[in-house]
Amino acid sequence: MTRQENPAAVELRGIDKHFGAVHANKNVSLRVERGTVHGIVGENGAGKSTLMSILYGFYQADAGTILVNGREVAIRSPAQAIAHGIGMVHQHFMLVENFTVLENIVLGAEGGAFLGPGLSAARRTLGRLKKEYGLAVPPDDLVSSLPVGLQQRVEILKALYRGAEVLILDEPTGVLTPKEADHLFAVLRKLKDQGKTILFITHKLREIMAVTDDVSVMRKGSLIGTLETHRTTPERLAELMVGRSVDLKIPKRRGRPGAPLLEVRRLSYVDAAGVERLKDISFDVCEGEIVGIAGVSGNGQTELLEVLSGMRAPASGEIFLHGKPLATLSDPRTMRHSAVAHVPEDRQRLGLVMPFVACENTILGYHDSPAYGAHGLIDRYAIRKDAFAKMRAYDVRPCEPLLRAAHFSGGNQQKLVLAREIEHDPDLLIVGQPTRGVDIGAIEFIHRRLVELRDQGKAILLISVELDEIRSLSDRILVMFSGAIVGECAPSAPEAEIGLLMAGVARGRAA
Repeated sequence: MTRQENPAAVELRGIDKHFGAVHANKNVSLRVERGTVHGIVGENGAGKSTLMSILYGFYQADAGTILVNGREVAIRSPAQAIAHGIGMVHQHFMLVENFTVLENIVLGAEGGAFLGPGLSAARRTLGRLKKEYGLAVPPDDLVSSLPVGLQQRVEILKALYRGAEVLILDEPTGVLTPKEADHLFAVLRKLKDQGKTILFITHKLREIMAVTDDVSVMRKGSLIGTLETHRTTPERLAELMVGRSVDLKIPKRRGRPGAPLLEVRRLSYVDAAGVERLKDISFDVCEGEIVGIAGVSGNGQTELLEVLSGMRAPASGEIFLHGKPLATLSDPRTMRHSAVAHVPEDRQRLGLVMPFVACENTILGYHDSPAYGAHGLIDRYAIRKDAFAKMRAYDVRPCEPLLRAAHFSGGNQQKLVLAREIEHDPDLLIVGQPTRGVDIGAIEFIHRRLVELRDQGKAILLISVELDEIRSLSDRILVMFSGAIVGECAPSAPEAEIGLLMAGVARGRAA
């Protein structure tokens, strides 16, 4: 039998789905071969997650059929998907944080009225899965105590524990360090070798090229085509996704930095547990300059962002803006009134209020501006008009100011935050993970916008776990390790040298 003659692990035929006026999936037909890693790429709002949510039973299609192993099935709930051997790991994890790993694994599959036997069986199964796939997780630790890489392993283990033969991964590397992503890819290869089928949704074309056998491209709800990965290129995939050629590397002229705008002197921060997270940090960011902070996630970058934005109070140190010391160091309003904008790393927890509609989110922190009302009253028409203009300018899809933030895709949520902060014309933009979970076309737009701001004389402090992004955008690179700045690099420095600094192996400068 040829590949096409074998029954597919999963086949979707003519899937159609509307959400009100939004046509999320348009007659989509997709065939996924058994024992392969099948990538699905597309811009934010292209319909990828909706299609996979239909396969997993979160949504029901308005039209179309689903086949599993060649047999037509009805999937009206996640429980039915699991019964057909389909598991899903979501972009934002579905874990109970104050439960242990083991309790999360068995939740909903306890195996009887008494919890003890189910936990014992789960412990044995976890031991087997650890040996087969290298998925080691401490079973008795609380999920809240685990780094995100281990939390993702718990999600994968939950699916495998329930007998998943088809595993859907939605933006699985969006919150992972490069090392954690490499481990995930090794796990996926082992799963594939054991005959499992992986559906891999991502915006990162390098990952598609590295780990998939086939890749399907979606655009504006439609399936544009499916290609064998080894027969295509990142440039070709980007063009299919966006419908035009895309610059994967943004051209920028040599920077012309001016006077220091932000000066940080001997900044330290101690968390509630008494752990020193920032250690004697000192650096400057000049007008007309992008300074990138590189480092493996968890080495103080988050704390630095939140201290500089006024969300946390430092234990010691000083911050100067335009040469003047800030008298108050733990007040976000003071920072905003000082023309400092902040794009947080976690858009859902810190950047948006998810039940609020888009136009309400686009004025958060700026709601007392005269542009949005007077005498304590909000001008609803003004904020809708303002939101619509921002959403059009940043290509937020759908362009619906009255749609709740929770109903936008992750990348479009990110663009809402960026539009709010950048369009208020800050002197200093502090931005964390600007393109996390964002599609290739939007990445190009965001990178161009950051370079334009630099060329307008703005100061930008950029934190990203994407070393390519840091090297592409930055005029100078500072490297953090264990809460301290351990070196300064030029963007042209070899990746290996920057990597040694990130690992704490070396200290100093890399030219």
